[in-house]
Amino acid sequence: MRIALTHNLRVTESEDEAEFDSPETISAIERALERAGHRVEPFDVTGPASLLVTRLEAFAPDIVFNLAEGHRGKTRRAFYPALFEELGIPSTGSDAYTLCVTLDKALTKKQLAGWGVPSPRGRFVTEASLKVGGLDELPYPAIVKPNFEGSSKGIGQDNVVDDPIALGHMLDALLERYPDGAIVERFVSGLDVRVVHVEGQPPLPPVEMVIDPAYPRRHDILDYRLANVDTEMVRRIAPARLPPAVHERLRDLTGRTLAAFALRDVAALDFRVTPDGDVLFLSATAIPSFAGDGALFAATRAIGLTYDATVLAVLRSAAARHGLTSMLDAPKARPTRSRRTSLRVGLAFNMKRIDSHAGDDREAEFDAPETIQSITRAIESHGHEVVPLEATAEFPRVLAKASVDVVFNIAEGMVGRSREAQIPSLCELLGIPYTGSDSATLSICLDKALAKRLLVDVDTPAFQVLVTGREKLRPLRYPVIVKPNQEGTSKGISGKSVCDDEGQLREVARALIDRYGQPALVEEYIFGRELTVGLLGERRPRVLPPMEVVFLEAKERPVYDYACKQDWQKHVRYECPANLTKDELRAVERSCRTTFMTLGCRDVARIDLRLTPGGRVYVIEVNPLPGLTPDYSDLCLIANGARTDYRTLIGEILSGAIKRWQHRQKAGRSDESEPALPRPETTSAN
Repeated sequence: MRIALTHNLRVTESEDEAEFDSPETISAIERALERAGHRVEPFDVTGPASLLVTRLEAFAPDIVFNLAEGHRGKTRRAFYPALFEELGIPSTGSDAYTLCVTLDKALTKKQLAGWGVPSPRGRFVTEASLKVGGLDELPYPAIVKPNFEGSSKGIGQDNVVDDPIALGHMLDALLERYPDGAIVERFVSGLDVRVVHVEGQPPLPPVEMVIDPAYPRRHDILDYRLANVDTEMVRRIAPARLPPAVHERLRDLTGRTLAAFALRDVAALDFRVTPDGDVLFLSATAIPSFAGDGALFAATRAIGLTYDATVLAVLRSAAARHGLTSMLDAPKARPTRSRRTSLRVGLAFNMKRIDSHAGDDREAEFDAPETIQSITRAIESHGHEVVPLEATAEFPRVLAKASVDVVFNIAEGMVGRSREAQIPSLCELLGIPYTGSDSATLSICLDKALAKRLLVDVDTPAFQVLVTGREKLRPLRYPVIVKPNQEGTSKGISGKSVCDDEGQLREVARALIDRYGQPALVEEYIFGRELTVGLLGERRPRVLPPMEVVFLEAKERPVYDYACKQDWQKHVRYECPANLTKDELRAVERSCRTTFMTLGCRDVARIDLRLTPGGRVYVIEVNPLPGLTPDYSDLCLIANGARTDYRTLIGEILSGAIKRWQHRQKAGRSDESEPALPRPETTSAN
């Protein structure tokens, strides 16, 4: 089977990402499915839904193994199952309605009350409801929790309060952070027990949470630190050490809860068992953690199921519900879906043959053979055939004969200020979809001054273009930086590029004009932090975590110049994600997204920024054709910081071209009156 593994990847240790899955967990699930003979593609759903849809359409999965938690809002867990249903793609787990309701603790308990499932007495509270009525009728001690969060987010030892004053302070603090609402309920001392359900398997034993006595806590609650930080202090015992009557009560309440919400495939229910043996329901999780040391696998190990067997049991349950069981029995031999998924991908490139470290930067923007090989292997790992297409003077003839479905374009072109647009223009002429921005955007972005003139909705440094170096200068604020107007890879930029006066400016400008045969761009030097940001997708792109370029030498006016990029270990270090405040991060993302959409970028781009000490973001440069050398190019380092491996990065870039190819195929089938371009017989591109 072709399985899309959808998830939110945990990139940082922030509490905001507590519900997300670690790279280790995703890798473990992926390996378990692959060992069973399935083809698995991980999909981090971070970013706009349009990008996810594009990638899903390109991959064409038979089923989605869904762990996606969503990002924001009270219905976030329901979004992705609803999307899969709308796209007609089967998925594991409960439906959107169940995911929506079970994320709402108060609503879940209210519905279960009608099924005879007891829970601690409580109330749902918002800022608005507090203004209408107080909480005087609540018994103490009470515990305050975010109503729409899992993974013990927002829960600490101080959340248990003994009087109305403490309750008021805690609610003020919690509602400020979680404004959607809180649940205030009677605090019941006792034992935390989790009951896990895997459909199609025998009833799993309850799992007892045993806390190391050395852990400093005033109340017997599984708080955020225990659940996510000091996890070594929690031991999970299955079956729980409880009297037979309590086990029977847990089984009864579990059955009622599963029936009440029609929980499918896999679920986890949390209960509190009091010292007197009473059992109270706390919460339901329709997307439990698949971490190997979690309660799910403690329970399945107790009945002899391995990690792989547990994952496959969840998949089999969903496959049976969707009528796909036959595909599980012989996943390698089964016929593929009707949608074609293996394509001939032309890889358009300029190969570097001159060593840039020797000081000759004529081919600095070209790609080394190792980079081309890495991209080739990444594309092939997605099941496609790669046809190498070097962008020489023979490219038009070779492309016409290559009979490729799409082109993965990393070609820089040969000469002229529209050189990066040459390959896309030829693809457009022949009607071949390709990756990346179109020819118009590539032409505009290579001309730095032209791109800056379009960026009226973001801040860019004041500038002037010098064609001869003798023009009258505008009143720019010194220092200024002088660079070639139509080059990338920081060609022509060095420490001498920063000028303090007119004489120095003209000298540097004339030297660049003579050397590169093009105008020089003069712009005000912006003091601040050097950031670079990758974006993936179209229309509303996914903004990857910003990366900061930290200069190792303390300089008043550092420049991320050509020398830095050629021998970066001596000059800089990279921090990704960059250490930014929430306001700074929002400002950076807003500027990058606006820039991307204003210039009509597509599929991929990298934007260089300066962030001033006052928090102002300046767009310095836009690169819609960024380097893709693994573990070296800035975009690849950014992807590493976002826990996105190289293969996935290449797949995300390629998916845009595949979607355009699919739309072209559909248009060709639905509009027979439109003349189709002749496609030659398949021949070698060499």
